[in-house]
Amino acid sequence: NVHVYSLGKEKGEKTRFAYSMRLFQYLWNLRGAYDAVFVHMNPEYVVLAGWWWRIAGVRIGLWYTHKNTRLLLRIAAFFSHVIFTASRESFRLQSEKVQVVGHGIDTDLFTPDAHVSRGEHFLSVGRLMKSKRHDLAIQAALEKNREIRIVGEGPERSFLETYARDVGARAIFLGKLTQLELRNEYRSAALLLHTSETGSLDKVVLEALACDCPVKTLDPALKDFESKGSQYVRESHSLFRLIPRIVETLR
Repeated sequence: NVHVYSLGKEKGEKTRFAYSMRLFQYLWNLRGAYDAVFVHMNPEYVVLAGWWWRIAGVRIGLWYTHKNTRLLLRIAAFFSHVIFTASRESFRLQSEKVQVVGHGIDTDLFTPDAHVSRGEHFLSVGRLMKSKRHDLAIQAALEKNREIRIVGEGPERSFLETYARDVGARAIFLGKLTQLELRNEYRSAALLLHTSETGSLDKVVLEALACDCPVKTLDPALKDFESKGSQYVRESHSLFRLIPRIVETLR
């Protein structure tokens, strides 16, 4: 009962105009075929189509977890019936439409494994960009004389590789991993170093905890998570609890 309607990215279409035209085509062709929409981290789609969905009586749910409060988001919030977010820090606009529902972690995949021995190395996970501050994770590992394994790709990779080499850190850059490979990294690391400055609840923290990987964060708002573990994630941030709640809310 699942149908996929692409805006054309996999076919090489890259312009916003092409995406917009394809979206409007779907709006017309699929009119009357659905009664709710769930838009994930793309408020521009709500800006483009929100007026249509409102006229058609379609309920609009927007998922957004970022500190940005740009005008585009404000317009999308105006059209949306419900705004879902992971934590109070993850959505910075004040609105009665906001529902804090936690993250959706696949707790069937991200699980502990007592048969896997933890190493002594540290782990840092996230897109290689300035706001993630992987340089602080590298420095922390150096101070403890530990190897650090860094998961992710991004524009800061060259800088971080040079920085690690210059300071003499033992850093291994793993690039982008599959979810299964990432789970294995969580299971074998001594701890996850969370140095992001985004100010919101990162999924990587919860994924690590779901695997009973200890977490050390520099974010004061997330310090309480250092004492939590896999049971907490299953009870409060499981994908299998989140999906039914979203569906029920959009009915």
